[in-house]
Parts: sequence; C-alpha cells; structure tokens
Amino acid sequence: MEFHDIRFPTRISFGATGGPERRTEVVTLGSGREERNSPWAHSRRRYNAGLGLSTLDDLHGVLAFFEARHGRLYGFRWKDHADFRSGMPGATPLPGDQRIGTGDGATAAFDLVKLYVSGSQTYSRPIAKPVAGTVRIAVNGAEKVAGTHFTMDTDAGRVTFLAGQIPPAGTAITAGYEFDVPVRFDTDFLEVNISAFKAGSLPNIPVIEIRV
Repeated sequence: MEFHDIRFPTRISFGATGGPERRTEVVTLGSGREERNSPWAHSRRRYNAGLGLSTLDDLHGVLAFFEARHGRLYGFRWKDHADFRSGMPGATPLPGDQRIGTGDGATAAFDLVKLYVSGSQTYSRPIAKPVAGTVRIAVNGAEKVAGTHFTMDTDAGRVTFLAGQIPPAGTAITAGYEFDVPVRFDTDFLEVNISAFKAGSLPNIPVIEIRV
C-alpha cells in the first residue's frame, strides 16, 4: 500500500472532528427481535480536517499537503488528540501500559496493541504507526533498552527482541507508546470558496483510516 511517513499538521488536526466507526448489520425478525452481526473485526476512524482550519495560511498548508498526497492516492499519519497514547491522553506512556504478548522462549517479534476495556468486554486494537522515540518495552516489569534489547519497526508497529534477549516462557511483554492513525483523504476534490471561508464557512475535508 502506498504510504507517506509524514504527519498531517497537528495544529489543524487538533481542531478537527471525528472518531471510530463500526459497521453493524441488523436484521429485524417477524417477532420484533433483532439479529446483529458485524463484518468488521476492527473499527475505522473518520475525521473532518476542514473544521481545524482557522486562517488562510492553514488552508494553504492543507492544500499543499493534499496535492503532495495526490488526493486519495497516498496515506499519511494523523494524530487523534483524543486517543494517541497507550494510556490516558494526559499521562506519559509507561512501559507497563499495555500487555502485547507472553514470552515462550522462542518468539522474538510482538505487535503493538491497545486494549479498550469496559466491564467484562475487551477490544484489542492493532497499533501500526507508533511514534518514533516514544516506545517503551518491559519484560515482567523490567524495562528494556531500544537498540540493546530490542528494535522497533515504526512502520509496522512491531517489536523485535535481539538475539540473546528473547523473552523466556511465561514472561509478560508490555509496552507504552504514542501512536498515529494511518489515514488518507477520502476525496479527490477539495472545493474551496475563499469568500465563504473568510465569512466563517469551513470546507469539508474528509479523512479516513486505512489498513496498513
């Protein structure tokens, strides 16, 4: 998949709106009861970047970003200011924030995930685009050192332990990190009316999450 490893301007994404979307198929039976099913294992996030614009300079910056991505052709990174850390948005990531696996003495690579827990239900979200320099890893609570104990692939969200550092069987592998959402523009046409923009009417600039 074509992807540019560049982040959409965070000042503009801060003012954007959006969030996770689910797809649920609902069939109403003759009795009035429902059968519900979802073909999606994971949610998909949508945003409107236009709502984050406040100046003509902002608008020009987004136009340049759109042109450089060739509209919908290339993906890019997006910071979701409501959900961009392994823990709470206001907390510094800690190496014990998220459990990403259990050692078996042989497996060296583990993918980053973030767990969302409500009551007895848990959703495990794959994290494919961690932010470089923010990932912290621990094995059974002991923090490890990047480059000495493990490497981090920020293009795939995969932690790989180096030779001689593979976690023993039964050990808990945990992680803390910041992350971006892989997205693309959901349009090939940006309709901009400068007079309307100056009057406070913001353009619609849809952005949608992609699988990478």
